[in-house]
Amino acid sequence: MTILGTTPNRTRTRTRISRSATGSLIGLALGDALGFPTEFNDVPQILAKCGPWREMPLPRPAYITDDTQMTLAVARALRTAMDRGALDASRFVPPLRAEFTAWYHSPENNRAPGGTCLAACRRLDDPGLPWQYAGVVESKGCGANMRVAPVGLVPGLSPLHRAGAAQLQAALTHAHPTALAAADLTAHAVHLLARGTEPLGLVGMLRSYAYENRSRYHDRWLGDLWQRAEDPTPQAYIARGWDECQEILHRLAEVLPTAHPADDPCLTTGDGWIAEEALATALQCFLLFPEEPLTALRRAACTRGDSDSIAALTGAFAGAHLGAAAWPSAWADHVEHRGDLMTLGALWDA
Repeated sequence: MTILGTTPNRTRTRTRISRSATGSLIGLALGDALGFPTEFNDVPQILAKCGPWREMPLPRPAYITDDTQMTLAVARALRTAMDRGALDASRFVPPLRAEFTAWYHSPENNRAPGGTCLAACRRLDDPGLPWQYAGVVESKGCGANMRVAPVGLVPGLSPLHRAGAAQLQAALTHAHPTALAAADLTAHAVHLLARGTEPLGLVGMLRSYAYENRSRYHDRWLGDLWQRAEDPTPQAYIARGWDECQEILHRLAEVLPTAHPADDPCLTTGDGWIAEEALATALQCFLLFPEEPLTALRRAACTRGDSDSIAALTGAFAGAHLGAAAWPSAWADHVEHRGDLMTLGALWDA
């Protein structure tokens, strides 16, 4: 496995942090666009269609999927909520609900969206229904965390506010506790990388975070969501999610020392259709090539699983780590919604 252990100099670290939001959002969209044509294909089919995986070209035009669409929805909702004051559930839910229902009705919502997101957003469209009853309590699909990167990038949030917002945006559609925990971990990983955390120690830090938060239920953000499940207490409800995430992070830690770039990462950390596997497999792709962002995206897109979501998260991690300069203009200039992504990134980088 190729993980660089060198420490970047101070100038490079400052540059990376100062442009991390733009880099992460553009990287997410690029991964999404690269993985869009390969989703639902196995690796031999992808190689036959795209050629050697290390040389996969960015499709032209570089169309994105619901992953980037919903990421933009979360980002816009965050901007709206924080324009009105300090972020909390009462300020975040209304614009987030409005963005999700607008996405649900959009004619552009034709990029193979997930069934859980569609069903939940249809319920969110009922103004009389409390949001806690919209999400599917049995679902922990990767839709919960494919879109959460903005929560890790927006400045000015305390750790508790970041965790609460990450879990809340997941719960609007995916109310399984593992979906909440995986979204929280994904936002935390993006935040750590944007703050200059070196990739070599990332998995250990995420495992510690999962351990420390195992019994913490964010009632100010989630309300009585836990009562929709069959757990006896809110702590028991959320602990189930953290335990499943801890299990996949343990597997990732075991795999990384011997992982080979030529092997499909889905073989060891899962196909990514569920939230904790999407997190772990995207982390594996990123950590195989932490200083080679395009190679990391190509590895993620050439997988047998949920290729666009795995590659989108890989791009979010790589961009948070390396900044906007990670993406050559020959790629970044052609991704769909580039203007929106750049505007939000510039706002938060400032």
